[in-house]
Amino acid sequence: MTSVDMRTPGELADAERWTAHNYHPLPVVITEAEGAWVTDVDGRRYLDFLAGYSALNFGHRHPGLIAAAHAQLDRVTLTSRAFVHDQFADFCHGLAELCGKDLVLPMNTGAEAVETAIKVVRKWGYQVKGVPDGQAEIIVAADNFHGRTTTIISFSTDPDARNDFGPYTPGFVTVPYGNLAALADAFTPNTVAVLMEPIQGEAGVLVPPEGYLGGVRELCDANHALFVADEIQSGLGRTGRTFAIEHEDVVPDIYVLGKALGGGIVPVSAVAANKDVLGVLKPGEHGSTFGGNPLACAVGTEVVRLLATGEFQKRSAELGDRLHAGLNALVGRGVLAVRGRGLWAGVDIDPALMTGREACERLAERGVLAKDTHGSTIRLAPPLVVTAEELDHAVAQLAAIL
Repeated sequence: MTSVDMRTPGELADAERWTAHNYHPLPVVITEAEGAWVTDVDGRRYLDFLAGYSALNFGHRHPGLIAAAHAQLDRVTLTSRAFVHDQFADFCHGLAELCGKDLVLPMNTGAEAVETAIKVVRKWGYQVKGVPDGQAEIIVAADNFHGRTTTIISFSTDPDARNDFGPYTPGFVTVPYGNLAALADAFTPNTVAVLMEPIQGEAGVLVPPEGYLGGVRELCDANHALFVADEIQSGLGRTGRTFAIEHEDVVPDIYVLGKALGGGIVPVSAVAANKDVLGVLKPGEHGSTFGGNPLACAVGTEVVRLLATGEFQKRSAELGDRLHAGLNALVGRGVLAVRGRGLWAGVDIDPALMTGREACERLAERGVLAKDTHGSTIRLAPPLVVTAEELDHAVAQLAAIL
């Protein structure tokens, strides 16, 4: 195929012309996908090592998930929560059991689920803890990423996410991630919750010091506050466990879930907690037209079934060891550091060689798709269906560009 025959340049130009520039995508236009592979409009195949920021944990077009979606499309796709549909109870029941919680509140996007958790912990603080009205405080971590709504960016420390979007929502206290002493000092009688990612994804796949999450749990208990774990990226098998927080045997009061919960087919998110927490909500106080719709529940139920077998958690743990061994062998050979757990890695490229963006562009030229963050860091998060040979191939391409 000659350059004149290629469709990619024209497709990119049209996208640039007709869309707001809130993303800076790599120059790849995908038209088909299966498993860990995608194909562009010119027929070139790539290994997908981003997996939709972990929304595609089960790979592109997983047969069981596609079958569940097709079957539901022929029956009913939307009723709104004004009525009950026959997929709703199965999804909520299955997800509640997977999380070890009493109740589930389904939403659509991860940001919606985080907003839901914020509202729940504030109401819990007023009705259960007795915090004076309007004085609830939530402790968060610096370098967090929980979404891009106006409330959520109010407690972001990323200038790109925050600047020029004020005025900002009050009620949040920011502490350094991984610092228990700073966290302990931040508690007040008005603290209703600590909201944190067990592993910070957007920040570069930052794993907290050993014992940190357990320390957070203890401080929350000592101060009668709730521990909210944002497992939107880190959960549902990504790190070798169902939830990343399980690596420290910690149980949060609230799980915030999304991304992989929709199987890469539909946006599905949820908050899971016990009755003494989620029970503070009453009819009319929170909701969503599309939250918990029949199509989303049918796909989400199949996602829960896949995770209930433990197969994907095991694959992530075993193949994750292989991925990290390969990446760590590159330290000192153009890589400064590697972090992560399971099939999730943050790789710091030597900035003297190239930026993270340049590294991702060069990887794409060699048929591997990844995403940069914060200068010279790239993130690798292949679907959990990736093979050992595909992992080795991707690491070899990284070694080659270095």
